[in-house]
Amino acid sequence: MERKNSFTKEDLINSGLGKLFLGVKGKLPRPPMLMMDRILHISDEGGKYGKGEIKAELDINKSLWFFDCHFKNDPVMPGCLGLDGFWQLIGFFLSWAGGQGRGRALGVKDLKFKGQVRPFHEKIIYQIDIRKFITKPTYIAWGDAVLEVKDKTIYYAKGLQVGLFDNLTWDYGKDPALDPF
Repeated sequence: MERKNSFTKEDLINSGLGKLFLGVKGKLPRPPMLMMDRILHISDEGGKYGKGEIKAELDINKSLWFFDCHFKNDPVMPGCLGLDGFWQLIGFFLSWAGGQGRGRALGVKDLKFKGQVRPFHEKIIYQIDIRKFITKPTYIAWGDAVLEVKDKTIYYAKGLQVGLFDNLTWDYGKDPALDPF
C-alpha cells in the first residue's frame, strides 16, 4: 500500500485519537496543542539532505487561544509553540515512516527568532528538512526547519531531534523519572 504524502486537519486530529496509523502508538497532540492544520507534503526522500522533507501550515486568526494569554494588549504567538510545531511534525514523520512508540522531543541545537506571529497574519508555513533518520535501536530523526509568515522566514531551527519510545515507565504505573531518556 502506498503511503499518503499529504494530510488534512481531520487526519491530524485522528492521529491524536490514535486512529490514523493502525497499530502505531505515535500520536500528535490534540487541539488546542496541535500546531498545524494540514500537512501539504511529507516524504522520506528529497529535502536539503535527501533524507526527507515536510511542509505544513497553521491557519492564524485572532481567536487562537494563545493570543488572549500571551502578553496582555500585545498578542503574539509564543515562540515555543512554533518550536513545538517543528517537533510535532518530526514525530509525525517518524510514525508515518513506520515507527511505533510515544514521541518525545529530545532537543534542538540552534534556534533563532527573527520575527513574530501576530493575529492579523493569515497562516504560518513550516518547512522541515530531515538531516538524519535511524530506525535502530529506536526511531529517531534530526532535522533543520524554518517557519515562514507572509513569505518571510522568521524562525530558524537546526538540529531538532525527536524519538519514538516504547515501554515508558508511565505505561506500567512506575515513576516517569525512570524513563530511558
